[in-house]
Amino acid sequence: MRATVGLDALDASKGDRERIVILGSGWAGYVLSQRLSAKYQTLVISPRSYFVFTPLLNSTATGTLEFRTALEPVRSKRKPNVEFMQGWADDVDLGRKTITIEENVVDPHQGRAMAEDRREDHSTEEVKSEKKGLRKTGKRWEVSYDKLVITVGCYSQTFGTKGVKENAFFMKDVGDARRIRKRVLECFEVASLPTTSEKLREQLLRFAIVGGGPTGMEFAAELSDLVHQDLSELYPALTPKVRIAVYDVAEQVLSMFDDKLGKYAMETFRREGVEVKTSHHVQELRPGLLRTGSDENMDDVADSQGCYTLTTKEDGDVGVGLCVWSTGNMMNPFVQKALDKTYGFPSSSASITNDEELDELDTKEWMIEKHPKTGAIIVDDRLRVQLHSKPSSPSPSSNAKPASSATMTDVFALGDNAMIRDAQLPATAQTASQQALWLGKRLNKGDLKSQQFTFRNLGIMTYLGNSKGLVQTEGWLGDVSGRAAWLIWRGAYLTMSVSWRNKILIPVYWYVCSFIVGLKGR
Repeated sequence: MRATVGLDALDASKGDRERIVILGSGWAGYVLSQRLSAKYQTLVISPRSYFVFTPLLNSTATGTLEFRTALEPVRSKRKPNVEFMQGWADDVDLGRKTITIEENVVDPHQGRAMAEDRREDHSTEEVKSEKKGLRKTGKRWEVSYDKLVITVGCYSQTFGTKGVKENAFFMKDVGDARRIRKRVLECFEVASLPTTSEKLREQLLRFAIVGGGPTGMEFAAELSDLVHQDLSELYPALTPKVRIAVYDVAEQVLSMFDDKLGKYAMETFRREGVEVKTSHHVQELRPGLLRTGSDENMDDVADSQGCYTLTTKEDGDVGVGLCVWSTGNMMNPFVQKALDKTYGFPSSSASITNDEELDELDTKEWMIEKHPKTGAIIVDDRLRVQLHSKPSSPSPSSNAKPASSATMTDVFALGDNAMIRDAQLPATAQTASQQALWLGKRLNKGDLKSQQFTFRNLGIMTYLGNSKGLVQTEGWLGDVSGRAAWLIWRGAYLTMSVSWRNKILIPVYWYVCSFIVGLKGR
């Protein structure tokens, strides 16, 4: 896909086609952009110019796969109808059908997980030095749309835990995986030096994962494989000192699996030497060594070699060489703030869902409807954004009129930032992908009004390490564990890969790592 330079050129190339603007290049946004036919001018607006196959990030972080196997470019010669602009969606005007975009090309945060509004700067000194000389905000411009699809996804949830945004390692983007791989190898190299004390060596080789969901548990499994199948030959004196611990606030990890599979997982992790600490509450993560009475004169940060101190309510302070944070999602600030304002009734692109006179609609202020707990955008069974009128009185009373509701006919929301009314769908790549495929098909055929989205639950799966896994489905396959589940897990991810390039590269890397050079090629 050749880049169209300038808004005039973009408008000229549009012709008489409708322009569909997609905000985001994650699972929903990328899959939809590849699905839409050339009868539309598809414009993707995203702060990153690529799609990340997130289920494979754990494998890239530990070297089982190379980073390029988890990436797909948004610009592609295969889809000449897809245009791209790299920037943040900053505002939406539903009445004028325009989007305000802020440029985001030169950005030190590029390729890393976001855990806060980009305007709130809690950067480390390293990142602040990278930002020196750059604008605090980018230039802005407006783009019009005929149809708008909001797929901006979610940010990493930290629950406001002290020090996490600044010090934790996340697993949302390929830059995160690179940082984790670098840090793991760094910990072993520093631990092998003759100048490293035994106390520091123990802390460097202690790895913490916070979050007992599939992402956190899969990373613990991949890290355990790396240590025992590869690094044990390179650092035979160090691997017996390695400690891997998973912390979770819940009473059980992998709670989405049934009890039988959950117990199998716990037993497998126990045998692999991964400690699972349930009902643990993390209170702080700070840089520096674990302080003891004999270390009063030591500079615990300068002498720490990049180590951290993790504080939990149950265990107190624990020194770690790396802390990977994987505790779920928080709503994207764009949805929280930019889409939290009031609008006049967009009569050209909204239909009222209850009986009300048109002249009454213009006297009300309208807002995008959101879920009261998660803040997700409420959509109908055709994935169309829902509006509701702002209450006439801040406090409910017998004289207050009930809120009116309306449906946007040309604005859609998919993936993690959306929720179908009265439906609890899992916030997974599977859901986002199915929604994108369905909407793309309906828009291509022009039969949206006569169809309804139906989610097909294909099951859940996770990797447990040492070529073992879990698979739980509602169909004929049922529950599977062990090596058979691991093979299904690998087969499913290979099938979900988007390009033929990666469908070929992924099994090649798996084969090379497992049977030719072991895991040393990392």
